[in-house]
Amino acid sequence: MSHAVISCLHANLAATEAVLADIDRQGIEHITCLGDLVGYGPQPNEVVELIRQRQIPTCQGCWDEDIIDGLNSCECSYPSQLAERRGHRAHQWTDAQLSEENKAFLASLPMTVQRERLLFVHGSPNSQHEYLLPDMDAFAALERVESSGADTLFCGHTHMPYVRELSGGSIRVKVKQAGEEAASERKLELPMRRIVNAGSVGEPRHGSTEATYVIHHEDSDEIEIREVAYDIERTCRAIVDGGLPEVFAWRLSHGFEYAERADDASHVCER
Repeated sequence: MSHAVISCLHANLAATEAVLADIDRQGIEHITCLGDLVGYGPQPNEVVELIRQRQIPTCQGCWDEDIIDGLNSCECSYPSQLAERRGHRAHQWTDAQLSEENKAFLASLPMTVQRERLLFVHGSPNSQHEYLLPDMDAFAALERVESSGADTLFCGHTHMPYVRELSGGSIRVKVKQAGEEAASERKLELPMRRIVNAGSVGEPRHGSTEATYVIHHEDSDEIEIREVAYDIERTCRAIVDGGLPEVFAWRLSHGFEYAERADDASHVCER
């Protein structure tokens, strides 16, 4: 049996539809979503309603929490004050667009979803806002997985897909009890664990414009990262027509995270 994991849809309906269609074509019935259904993109209600209709188990993302609890709850970091103002503008726009029913759905989402020895989170088991980057200190990364009680930790938030195997190895510890002259040496064997980042459906930032998600082939325990092309122009036009910062369209059409060099992105979506 195979199981699809999607994350960071960011109100991009065209990308979400394309990824779900790709999953359906492969006959995969089990899907888990790692949150951030809204934010930045132009179709928050449509994306939330699609996830609700499909009854896809979903974790609460940082943007989902932010919309419910307000900007003060967000621990998001921005590369500049300009980017922060854009983020706040997107928050206010999304908050005004979302129906009360869809806000209630976002508020109801759990921080984690667990299936046996698999744990699904948005950022990390500690917070929706923590980034588990691929170059994170190996011992710290192993601690995140091991403390959650999982063998494999699925996360999103970074918008960059990766699979990281953490070979635990061993630690030698010398212990000296009170009253003893010599210390005894103990060897602790650390387990093999794995972190899988599903990337982003709605706002890829891995250098490609294609939506990403992962498939867990449960029989072989292998992870497959998939890229799916979608109608980017459709989303870009909706961003511009909806009144969101046009730089979001430029960034989406290039697969970049930072877009300080292109504050005027009107050329991306010609009217």
